[in-house]
Amino acid sequence: MSLSTSKIPSFKPSDSEYQARVDLAALYRLFVHYGWTDMIYTHISARVPAEPNHYLINPYGLLFEEINASTLIKVDFAGNVIAGDYPYNEAGHLIHSAVLKARPEINYVLHSHTRAGAAVSAMKCGLLPVSQHANIISATVAYHQYTSITVNHDECDYLARDLGSNYLMVMHNHGLLACGRTAAEAFWYLYYLEIACKIQVDLLASGEEPVIPSEQAIEDLQQEGRPGDQPLGETEWPAMIRLLERKDPSYRD
Repeated sequence: MSLSTSKIPSFKPSDSEYQARVDLAALYRLFVHYGWTDMIYTHISARVPAEPNHYLINPYGLLFEEINASTLIKVDFAGNVIAGDYPYNEAGHLIHSAVLKARPEINYVLHSHTRAGAAVSAMKCGLLPVSQHANIISATVAYHQYTSITVNHDECDYLARDLGSNYLMVMHNHGLLACGRTAAEAFWYLYYLEIACKIQVDLLASGEEPVIPSEQAIEDLQQEGRPGDQPLGETEWPAMIRLLERKDPSYRD
């Protein structure tokens, strides 16, 4: 079977699962646009609406630019493929199922191996309060110690424990993880963390002594990024969708 051509049976546009598929496919294409991909590796998931123990994820082997709504596969928390004939990345299944099981309010989980994210993940100092982007999200950043490639259930239990109630995680010597109640919120958090990591890498490479904002300024900025009653990112998301519609609307297919 060709990974690039075979698709899940068509959905009606009114189906809630179809909309989740479209939003998830949009996230994959945004990873391509922003340069957050790592060949066929890393993964993004979405909980299936009205099916809390099922989630959607990318077929293992496709480039993110090849992913659209109908090629995504549905998997249960036990690792059984419910819809689709593709394999999935085992590490991806363990990471995403661990977070989705531990956090019932979370519907989208994003994982990346970007150059800047991996660089900051290897810094003992962690994410520094040297930019507006970093300080906005710093109150909801967790850290997870690297032990091995994530292929065992104990490791994923530790990951979920370390994430706690946070929406972002720096996975030491590995990469970044973001989650959200909506696709928009998960994207918003990862975008801010990724930009913060790029700024930090550039600053440290310059050799200049950083300027650190006052504690009050940091605290004020943190209020903007703390999860509240309403998901973040809803203002920015329509612009991201318009961008994809101009570039290549096939993500909706």
